Amino acid sequence: MTITDWLWILHPALAVVLIYPLIGMVVRLAWQTRQRRVAKVKHPPVVGRDHSDLGRWLAGGVVLLVLIALTVVIATKAPPADFSGGAGRAIQLLIVLLGTGVSLFALWRCKAAALRLSFSLITWIGVLTLGAQPEVWRLSDDPLSPAFWQSHYWAGVAVTGLMLFSLGARPEILRDLRLRRLHVTASVLAALLFVMQGITGTRDLLEIPLSWQKPAVYACDFDQQRCP
Repeated sequence: MTITDWLWILHPALAVVLIYPLIGMVVRLAWQTRQRRVAKVKHPPVVGRDHSDLGRWLAGGVVLLVLIALTVVIATKAPPADFSGGAGRAIQLLIVLLGTGVSLFALWRCKAAALRLSFSLITWIGVLTLGAQPEVWRLSDDPLSPAFWQSHYWAGVAVTGLMLFSLGARPEILRDLRLRRLHVTASVLAALLFVMQGITGTRDLLEIPLSWQKPAVYACDFDQQRCP
């Protein structure tokens, strides 16, 4: 494996080692928190706080993981000398990446509701901007196509938006019953998307050859499933 190949497995490796174990802990604490609040089960009082704190780390980790994946895909699609758009486009994309990272950090730190909403939207727009680059492979961009709903990329974009909502509205979720119910609905949808991400991510890994194998693999006829 080359350095490029190691960079390509950085995203799934971090997801398996860090994100999915964290999802399990957050889901378990969420269930205990709801049991304590609704069913009056005598769980420790700290379960709610622990759920909120770990959920915050999960949301931030998911966004960073997506940024890592997009950066690696864009930067390694072609050698630096053949990068589409040259140095000018590379600098523009770097500014978008840095701006998205700074926006995420500001979201993490700021207290005012309006600022949190603004930085959540800015961060998501940054993710969408990087994801819209031609180097980022997607099964389909047509929502009416079945392939769109099987896309690892679009499910990742959706779950990133849900994580940013939870992170940006965290204080209000703790205080407002209606937002708390919306948070529960969003969390169930996010859990389903995470399951889908595990399946589609594994599928996509099977379809990505090692860098030195690409010339031979991409010479194949994928429609006829034949190789020269």
